[in-house]
Amino acid sequence: MENNTLTGYIITIDGGTTNTRCILWDQSRNKIAEEKRQVGVRDTAIDGNNGKLKSAVKECLDALLEKKELTYENIRRIIASGMITSDVGIVVIPHLSAPAGLDDLARATVTVDLPEICPIPIHFIPGIKNAVEDISVENYEAMDIMRGEEVESIALMDRFFDGNPMLLVLPGSHNKFVAVDASGKITGCLTSISGELLASITNDTILAKSVGRKFVEEASYDKEWLLLGYENAKKTGLGRACFSGRILSLFVEEDTEKIANYILGASLQGDITAVKNSDAVRASGNVKVVVSGKNPLRQALIDILKLEGGFGTIEEFVPEEGNSISSLGAYLIAEKSNIL
Repeated sequence: MENNTLTGYIITIDGGTTNTRCILWDQSRNKIAEEKRQVGVRDTAIDGNNGKLKSAVKECLDALLEKKELTYENIRRIIASGMITSDVGIVVIPHLSAPAGLDDLARATVTVDLPEICPIPIHFIPGIKNAVEDISVENYEAMDIMRGEEVESIALMDRFFDGNPMLLVLPGSHNKFVAVDASGKITGCLTSISGELLASITNDTILAKSVGRKFVEEASYDKEWLLLGYENAKKTGLGRACFSGRILSLFVEEDTEKIANYILGASLQGDITAVKNSDAVRASGNVKVVVSGKNPLRQALIDILKLEGGFGTIEEFVPEEGNSISSLGAYLIAEKSNIL
């Protein structure tokens, strides 16, 4: 049996829409082991109860202990974040209103006993919502919410924050843009569903044949065709730009990978318009931009932001293979609070 009982191990739980990940850490922020299950809050929404999600968390925790020959006596704390804190998760934890930073999230962490999952308490980190009071048709566009991206943001701030405002770009099926002020607090976020739109365009529209029903991969990334799609969408709108992709495939370019790059650029254009014009975030001028996520989406957003201009330096965060930035952020929040 591994002996770390003087300090105790830490377990982070990252609960998403389709997957649940549990990571075992030592007190020096070293990842010791990981367990993952393809169960998420989507299953709760479909089933009408969270039984499957609770079972997945319990399975992951038990498997971690068995893998490293540990018991719960060796575990000092368990910290959870993400959609697991939503109404389709395990415990509903209200969003914390922006502005909020590391200290605020640490203080707002909620401790819950869930004996059906494990014999020690689980500490839940809340999500963050934009500070908009009395939401109406006049101000609704300024509102946005996140659960899970706040811990990713904390991890990125730990590495990149230098006392100046930042814009954190977190790509995914829902692209998130997170504004950070000079005091290191998250002041707001902006969400788009451009990833879901891209999936629908790629698989369920007349463009499916033109792109070969495939997404752009890192090896097939083509900056020239990406920016062509971006510029056309900026000029004519997403709908027209997409149909123009079919025109290109019929009369100009038969290579489906190039057309897929074109469609990727077109689908991302609206995100940049949103960042520049939305009331949800204020990020312009000399703000430093940090783009996270996997390629080719990370590189695509960097190339688009550089083309568009209007920002300060643009840096990228390249995740280490197999490491979870959200879990690291959760660990940092727990480390800051009094629960470690």
